Amino acid sequence: MGLLQPESGLLFWMTLAFGTVFFLVAKFGFPVIVKAIDDRKHYIDSSLVAARKARQQLSEVETEKRMMLMEAEAERAGILRAAAGEQERLLSEAREQAAKERARLVADARAEAEAEREAILRDARQQVALLAVAVTEKMLRRELQDRTAQAALAGQLLDEIEHSKYGTTCTPD
Repeated sequence: MGLLQPESGLLFWMTLAFGTVFFLVAKFGFPVIVKAIDDRKHYIDSSLVAARKARQQLSEVETEKRMMLMEAEAERAGILRAAAGEQERLLSEAREQAAKERARLVADARAEAEAEREAILRDARQQVALLAVAVTEKMLRRELQDRTAQAALAGQLLDEIEHSKYGTTCTPD
């Protein structure tokens, strides 16, 4: 026998072994392989669906993120506007308070100046009263002596009063 012509017994046993292996593989192997392939196919399909859902959720999250950023920007702008308004209000209040304080200080200074003026006038009146008493006393002392001397003395004393009251230099005639 040659290599290209098999014997009938060998052919029978090879066919029987092939049939048995084919039957066993067809009965027990193929269903497991087909089931594994189907499971893998379902896993891949569910993974693709999950990936599509994840992509969709990601785009929704991106949209939500953009919306939140726009809201945050609008809120920031509102806060900045409110802060600017508050700053302007505080500056206005500070200016008003400074103006009131300045007016109060000016009024206090005027009142103090008026009080000082009044004190100076009282002092001047006292000085004039003292001078009048002194003039009267001197006139009474000299009255006994001479009337013309009394008139000259009164004029001189009046000049002195004017000089001390107005701060001018007056010389007797």
